[in-house]
Amino acid sequence: MADENLTMDDFSEAVDQSFDTFKDEDQEIWEKMKQYRDEKTPLTVTVDGVVNKGVISNQGGIRCFIPASRLALGHVADLNEYLGKEIQVRVTEVDQEKGRVILSARELLREKAQEEKKARIAAVAVGTVMDGTVETLQPYGAFVKLENGLSGLVHVSQISHTRIKDPSVVLKVGDSVKVKVIAVKDGKLSLSMKALEEDTAAREEEELRNIKLPKSEELTTSLGELFKNIKL
Repeated sequence: MADENLTMDDFSEAVDQSFDTFKDEDQEIWEKMKQYRDEKTPLTVTVDGVVNKGVISNQGGIRCFIPASRLALGHVADLNEYLGKEIQVRVTEVDQEKGRVILSARELLREKAQEEKKARIAAVAVGTVMDGTVETLQPYGAFVKLENGLSGLVHVSQISHTRIKDPSVVLKVGDSVKVKVIAVKDGKLSLSMKALEEDTAAREEEELRNIKLPKSEELTTSLGELFKNIKL
């Protein structure tokens, strides 16, 4: 057989070549990880194990670590719930010398939540009237948490017909308010309390215009009928 004719030098050379092949394959994986990091490429990975303060996922022979703080937007009470699950992540840190790769799902989850929020805001029609609660007060206006879970700003000029210098003059955190959506722009809701006052005033004015006053001859007839029944 051909192998029987190989010398020890031939075997050593074959072993060295095999190690070089492994080194090349290993280097290729590290280069891919660096590329994923630089291009912020989303990756779908499977959680293979739970360790102290996080979970791990093996990618091409590299043991990648996902800290518990980067698994979700909020606190993760039980890391074991992620075991065996597929999640979307980004490569955030690659240190080949230390053999360390850090992954994170938090950024993708935050971006998804922001896109969903923008879509919900875009679906709100201008003119919609909603109840809300004052969340915070700023010199330029009041932020209101609406009944649908979204938030918007009532600019100080839209709080009342009466000119006020600071929202705290008429509002405080926790106040229940009714507001009208007057603009939807750049993923933000502009709200107004003043517009509702204007709507109320307009309705009252319309009601007054629609009141039918009796004509002068009708008044005369009514008075004549009244005096006719009075006996002196």
